Amino acid sequence: MSHAVGIDEHIKNAMKQGDATRLSVMRLLKSAVKYYQVEKKLAEVSDSDFLAVVRKQIKQRQDSVDAYKQGGRDELVAKENEEIKILEEYLPPSLSEPDLENLVKATIQELGVSSKKEMGRVMKAVNEKVAGRADGKTVSQIVQKNLS
Repeated sequence: MSHAVGIDEHIKNAMKQGDATRLSVMRLLKSAVKYYQVEKKLAEVSDSDFLAVVRKQIKQRQDSVDAYKQGGRDELVAKENEEIKILEEYLPPSLSEPDLENLVKATIQELGVSSKKEMGRVMKAVNEKVAGRADGKTVSQIVQKNLS
């Protein structure tokens, strides 16, 4: 089942249940996926493309949470956090930090690199293996820590 079909199904369910927040998030996600597909000129959106769109949506909301916290807008912080939880349902289970650390070390050894100059190569290889189960910032920190 494609993600578009899944989102359409979730939109219908949210409408039936009268869940306005979920309905809004699903519609925005569907729109973001369609925009990504048109922007990248893709016939179909792959799983990794879909996860990239979901992550971007989460990141946008996390940025909003930070701004709202600074502005003392607690009601908006709560709304954004609720939307983040809904979007996170689409992500695969996250890797634990020790698992991620082991994966990074194994990749560094596999590539035979040791200098930070080759961080890009390591990041690319690790991100392919992680397949959306960890955010890029955490991966980057762990890779940096393990390269001299």
